[in-house]
Amino acid sequence: MKTPIAAVAVLWLAACTPAAPDPAAPSTGAAPAAATQDADAAPAPASSVAEAVDDPRAVNQAIDEVLGDHARYEAVIRQLQKAVVANDAAAVAALVDYPFATVRDGQPMKLADADAFVREYDRIMTPAIAEAIKRQKYSQLMVNYKGVMFGNGEAWVNGICKDDACKDVDVRVVALQPTS
Repeated sequence: MKTPIAAVAVLWLAACTPAAPDPAAPSTGAAPAAATQDADAAPAPASSVAEAVDDPRAVNQAIDEVLGDHARYEAVIRQLQKAVVANDAAAVAALVDYPFATVRDGQPMKLADADAFVREYDRIMTPAIAEAIKRQKYSQLMVNYKGVMFGNGEAWVNGICKDDACKDVDVRVVALQPTS
């Protein structure tokens, strides 16, 4: 049975979080020399929880187990984020699986190729979708049999089978959609 990613992340964070010292406990030893020399100095910054939370290992493991080689997915995910940040319609279009279907303003939209995608880019890549892609931390991606999800489902990346056994896949953007 596969362990849900959220459970693994919670357990990992709990195991990696140092226990807070008990302020009521008596000190058993002398204070370090540095502490006694400058008691008013600010403490050295500890590694932030955000750094620990953005560890890609759990997502990579989930991709490996559910979808296949995580390196192929990670490359596309990072390229997509970079292209969206740069507002590079052609670079985003190069990552999309065609024909590409979505819905805009309640109307179905089907695009045959990258040229059509670039022409419609501003209608497809709404500010909300772009923001979800830009803000997504790799370590917080959701992975399931449908692919890798950004935000609340604004974007999806998945492998497209190139052979009958689905051993060779092309990792592509398969959905860009409004969620509200």
